[in-house]
Amino acid sequence: MAKTTTIYICQKCGHQIPKWMGKCPECLAWNSFVEEALRREPPSARNTRRSEGSSSLSPITEVQSTAENRLTTGIAEFDRVLGGGMVEGSLILIGGEPGIGKSTLVLQSMGHLARLGKNVLYVSGEESGSQIKLRAERLDALSENLLVSSEICVEEILQLLDKVKPDVLVLDSVQTFYTSDLQSAPGSIGQVREVAFKIFQAIKHRGLPTLLIGHINKDGAIAGPKSLEHIVDTVIYFEGEQGHAYRALRAIKNRFGPTPEIGVFQMELEGLVPVENPSEWFLSERPENSSGSAIAATLEGTRTLLVEVQALVSTSSSIGMPRRMSTGFDHNRMSLLIAIMEKRMEFNLQGEDIFVNLAGGIKITEPALDLAVVAAIAGSFRDRVVDPSIVFIGEVGLTGEVRTVMQLDARIIEAKRLGFKRCIVPHSAKRIKNLPSTGIELHFVKNLMDVFEQLF
Repeated sequence: MAKTTTIYICQKCGHQIPKWMGKCPECLAWNSFVEEALRREPPSARNTRRSEGSSSLSPITEVQSTAENRLTTGIAEFDRVLGGGMVEGSLILIGGEPGIGKSTLVLQSMGHLARLGKNVLYVSGEESGSQIKLRAERLDALSENLLVSSEICVEEILQLLDKVKPDVLVLDSVQTFYTSDLQSAPGSIGQVREVAFKIFQAIKHRGLPTLLIGHINKDGAIAGPKSLEHIVDTVIYFEGEQGHAYRALRAIKNRFGPTPEIGVFQMELEGLVPVENPSEWFLSERPENSSGSAIAATLEGTRTLLVEVQALVSTSSSIGMPRRMSTGFDHNRMSLLIAIMEKRMEFNLQGEDIFVNLAGGIKITEPALDLAVVAAIAGSFRDRVVDPSIVFIGEVGLTGEVRTVMQLDARIIEAKRLGFKRCIVPHSAKRIKNLPSTGIELHFVKNLMDVFEQLF
């Protein structure tokens, strides 16, 4: 049997030492050493592995393909984000802030699978069996095929796999489990990484789809590591504001599906309810005849979303330091757009407080939102109402030009479906064939000057 020892590795430069130190002697970084397992095999084992490990080479065209069998969860939005369901042997990491709804979503989907006859092993290091049952009763997820355990040692969990032989495995959450190979406490970077690697090795040869739940820390990363992301097959983040009923499930990495894909849920008493038409939900409370509001058509994965951009421009009460705040939109991008408006359109915004918000608590990073942000800020600054039947699509460049975005036709079709009459799009889109033109009026613009001529 291989002997297991531990070493400490600097996460900055990779320097290795046998005992922990506060400061790395190589790169001089503080508190950068993390305990990791080091396995030493006897020479006979290494020689045997070399002799048996020779692999044959073959052209990729002659490699035998394997069937992609997916296990659907029964929740359409969850399956959409996964690319159609869980692939056999895949390791899926679900991250999010505490209390956002990760365990609720997983227990709902596992309850559905259990009722279909699948054996599900739900291992929780945070809750007892009675606590899980209380939540399962509320979510209507009770089934004899849903097996629960409160074991936190990964070696014991692997023995449970051989005994139970489940069809799906759930580990909630990765920060609570530990391996006996390391002496550090559960939740440390070394423990989380080693636990994930052992689970990864165990499920691959079993073809067992596994859901791994992880909390996000204050820095916005999955606690105990961003380094987990290269181990797992799929990384999903659960996003949403605590004060909003809206929740978004976003795929950051997916080896078996498109990224970034998004699923939308609404938190209710009976659990998370999928939202089939999120665009209608985001626009349902849009105010009438109010300045500083514009609609943008964005693309999240394969789904087109129409969101409302709100802006408020008011005279600053502070001298020299006006406030610039954004919610759901990148703050640096907002500052850049404001600078473009000041330089190219001669807007005097230096002494104005500017606030930008995406209604519904959604977060969008796509540049196609630029044109709607500029229109909302300009409308609030001039106290002019933007035509509520207009949808904005386009990226704004540093010279004030309006640039095209991908899948413009899908965005226009969604705007037409929701009853919008006009759409402002980049002038270069004229070269695109078969753009939807019936039922919606397209306005092609080259720069911000053309945009404001259409609006005001």
